[in-house]
Amino acid sequence: MLKGKVIKYGDNVDTDVIIPARYLNTSNPMELAKHCMEDIDASFVERVETGDVMISGRNFGCGSSREHAPIAIKASGISCIIAVSFARIFYRNAINIGLPILECEEAAKAIEKGQQVEVDLGSGNIINHTTGESYKAAPFPEFMQELIVAGGLINYVKKGRAQE
Repeated sequence: MLKGKVIKYGDNVDTDVIIPARYLNTSNPMELAKHCMEDIDASFVERVETGDVMISGRNFGCGSSREHAPIAIKASGISCIIAVSFARIFYRNAINIGLPILECEEAAKAIEKGQQVEVDLGSGNIINHTTGESYKAAPFPEFMQELIVAGGLINYVKKGRAQE
């Protein structure tokens, strides 16, 4: 179960505002996190707390294919992103680095910033503890849940090799 307060954005949040290109001279997650969302929300890094849940509209993560964007979000403390839809390459990059993301239009539209939510990746259940409403996203397949728990694809593969 993931629990946290909501930080919310609109449609078409692109990778250039998630992590501006001027900071791509590093791949250090904590350094990237210091600049996460600063071009769209200058107060993000001061407000975000470990476990918070990001909610957005359509086409989250559009733009370039940079893996830096989900890395910056994850390193900032965001535990999960719920959106109406994700750009395809962002979706894959997020899973690869172990950042849980769910598509749920109803939740993305109804849940407001600052509300407290709980997310169960295994069932796809999303509960808004502020309003008492609940929503249902498609649950992650077991394999993808294992990737997330392992911390991403590389850790998952390393773990598998160690067991051989």
